[in-house]
Amino acid sequence: MSGAWEAWPVGVRVVVRRRLTEGGYSDVLGELLATGPDGVTVRARTGEVTIPAEVIAVGKIVPPPPPPRPRRAAPPH
Repeated sequence: MSGAWEAWPVGVRVVVRRRLTEGGYSDVLGELLATGPDGVTVRARTGEVTIPAEVIAVGKIVPPPPPPRPRRAAPPH
């Protein structure tokens, strides 16, 4: 089985929606580490996640995260 994810360049930020065995879906957001006919591997905040092709429902390349916001100083007491 092959999918559109095979054309994604390694290193881009992606979101992949996968089917869960117990029903429903879960999204994985992060840097694409590997792609192929068997699925993808994504570096998410929680670590590396390998998603087999047979559970990929949909996915796409997404823009880089926005820069962090500056922290506001605590109000004087």
